[in-house]
Amino acid sequence: MMSNNYDLVVIGGGPGGYVAAIRAAQLGLKVACVEMRGALGGTCLNVGCIPSKALLHASELYNEANGGMEKFGISMGKVSVDISKLMDHKDGVVNDLTNGIAYLFKKNKVDYIKGRGSVASSGRVEVKINGGGTETLTTKNIVIATGSDVTDLPGIEIDEKIIVSSTGALSLSKVPNHLVVIGGGVIGLELGSVWKRLGSDVTVVEFMDRIIPEMDSEISKTFARILKKQGFKFKLKSKVTAVKSTKNGATITVEAVTGSKKEEIKADVVLVAVGRKPFTDGLGLVGLGIKLTERGQVDINNYFETNIPGIYAIGDVVRGSMLAHKAEDEGVAVAEIIAGYAGHVNYDAIPGVIYTMPEVASVGMTEEELKKIGVSYEVGKFPFTANSRAKAKVQTDGFVKILSSKDTDKILGAHIIGVDAGNMIAEMTLAIEKGLTAEDIAYTSHAHPTETEAIKEAAMAAGGKPIHM
Repeated sequence: MMSNNYDLVVIGGGPGGYVAAIRAAQLGLKVACVEMRGALGGTCLNVGCIPSKALLHASELYNEANGGMEKFGISMGKVSVDISKLMDHKDGVVNDLTNGIAYLFKKNKVDYIKGRGSVASSGRVEVKINGGGTETLTTKNIVIATGSDVTDLPGIEIDEKIIVSSTGALSLSKVPNHLVVIGGGVIGLELGSVWKRLGSDVTVVEFMDRIIPEMDSEISKTFARILKKQGFKFKLKSKVTAVKSTKNGATITVEAVTGSKKEEIKADVVLVAVGRKPFTDGLGLVGLGIKLTERGQVDINNYFETNIPGIYAIGDVVRGSMLAHKAEDEGVAVAEIIAGYAGHVNYDAIPGVIYTMPEVASVGMTEEELKKIGVSYEVGKFPFTANSRAKAKVQTDGFVKILSSKDTDKILGAHIIGVDAGNMIAEMTLAIEKGLTAEDIAYTSHAHPTETEAIKEAAMAAGGKPIHM
């Protein structure tokens, strides 16, 4: 039976919220987690990271079967895809994992309350129960972990059928002939890749002069070239001024950022992927006087606490990258702080990954950031064309790039574009976390033949002594 008195109530059951709840319970606190979706895991598990990876993997298999293995002498003949079964697979993965989190709540004695939570006051959370009625929870501490929502474009109405957000793009009933993606960031490129492999023509409209503008520019340019080879079309330095639904799809009006050129593009489906915004609606924060930033994020100190003692916030709703693993790290840290321990997150060692083919992964600083703050650095690069495992697999697109301090040799950043980059970046994340140097990596044995040898060679190149290049 649930108690109404807690040491901690977490509002939001996404990666940050459920992890905070479990960790706090492990540390002996009485914990409740309030989640309005009716399923745990937040956007990431339900309509984000996990379902998109299920579709990405399936579409990669389809692409390989549909002529991709001929380079090895393997022919499959005519290949088809059943979109309905593909979606069933995706939904099954999501269902299994959400049930898994619910099991972890029971195992760790976390009370799971299905409803919409709001902060009534310091120490009180009001919950509108999904099945009807309200409940008041009293608590010593509150953690706001409500995540983020889709950023919309003024004048463009998302119907999740023709004009879709990432949520709708994960559940299309058929392969669109032409998919127009508004936004050249992670979400748009991942979902564009899914439908491109399954047969769509894909056009990406991006306001900036390059895709994934937050990443290292050399990685960005290389990535764009690879995607163009795959058939992507890009309209850079362009803005969408209107999207009009038609009988069979939509018409998109695109202008150059300078305003000197205008054109109309016909599409079957339009994906709006221009970013995400903190979800704070209905939480009662403004009425309580909780400070928000200019971007609408909850303002916190270095201990994740708001300006009202006992009320904390983590994840997409606060500053920093909107990444599930960043939220998880903050969930552990805030739980430990509340329980009286020294929770901490090293924001210099938070990796980012784009799960396309090839993958793109990054951790630490980019060249542009180092130049901006005036730090002297060395660059060590190694291409997968010179890596024996990549050569054997005919997966040689991309390279590893390591940035190290010119004065201390300490690793400042690492950027990888290539197959399995998302797993490979873990080594470099650990290196930054532990303050390792390029020489430390260069003199660490890496199994042969593996793609990770490219990391070793890039580290050697940072010191001017690569062996295989």
